[in-house]
Amino acid sequence: MNNEQTQKSTYKSGFISIIGRPNVGKSTFLNRVIGQKIAIMSDKPQTTRNKVQGVLTTNDTQFIFIDTPGIHKPKNKLGDFMMNVAQNTLKEVDLILFMVNAEEGYGRGEEFIIEKFQNIKTPVFLIINKIDKVHPDQLITMIDSYQQKFEFTEIIPISALQGNNVDRLLDQIKEYLPEGPQYYPADQVTDHPERFIVTELIREKVLHLTREEIPHSIAVVMEQMKREDENKDLIHVMATIIVERDSQKGIVIGKQGKMLKEIGKRARIDIENLLGSKVYLELWVKVQKDWRNKATQLRDYGFREDEY
Repeated sequence: MNNEQTQKSTYKSGFISIIGRPNVGKSTFLNRVIGQKIAIMSDKPQTTRNKVQGVLTTNDTQFIFIDTPGIHKPKNKLGDFMMNVAQNTLKEVDLILFMVNAEEGYGRGEEFIIEKFQNIKTPVFLIINKIDKVHPDQLITMIDSYQQKFEFTEIIPISALQGNNVDRLLDQIKEYLPEGPQYYPADQVTDHPERFIVTELIREKVLHLTREEIPHSIAVVMEQMKREDENKDLIHVMATIIVERDSQKGIVIGKQGKMLKEIGKRARIDIENLLGSKVYLELWVKVQKDWRNKATQLRDYGFREDEY
């Protein structure tokens, strides 16, 4: 009887890194598990730039997920930063979820990531995402192929978008987490401040609405976020969208300001859902030439490697 009571009172907690090439569905999975949007989603690769920490708390377990930037070959200082963030998390966590896209075959990107696993002792799960898009026979072939590349602790196929097999994955993760404390309050879903998530929601709308040349050239900087004294149900948000070229500024603003208005309109809806309050959103667009290669501007815009 005492043993049963001891087992029931055992609390588990741990840090789980979600790693993989760009655009395999890491952010979609994180938002699905947490139950609300904390990581931005886009069909354009390299959407995530910072470690987004999502927290799921149950009655006996706290799962702390780290959604890392997609691993890719860096082309500038920002790319170097993103790669360092992704690789550093491998040393810090209790479990690694290596996510791959069921629609895509094994390539250099996957090979590059698996090489990073060779010298670590952390358990690695292979998560095959987007299984709703492929035939089961194709899935079996893919599993056989990956089993020959690395000795994964578990191999679990899921659909993050539809939720297929996600509960089973959580049960498996729990099996491998150590006993530990509840690091965060039960109602906290991320360690990022609201200001960060608000800027990410704005950046997501720019990614969705603008052309191919824009996405990786933008940053969003929060200028001010405060509740208006005269109207306690209204939060005033002022933010600046940073681009690298004058031509990009023109695209983001749009003809007669239409694009910027649409970005603001869509972002405001998500921000109001996040904050649970009415929002007055003001957006500006500013050109900072070649900011992704300038260390001081990377720091100013929140990319501080020493924090990771």
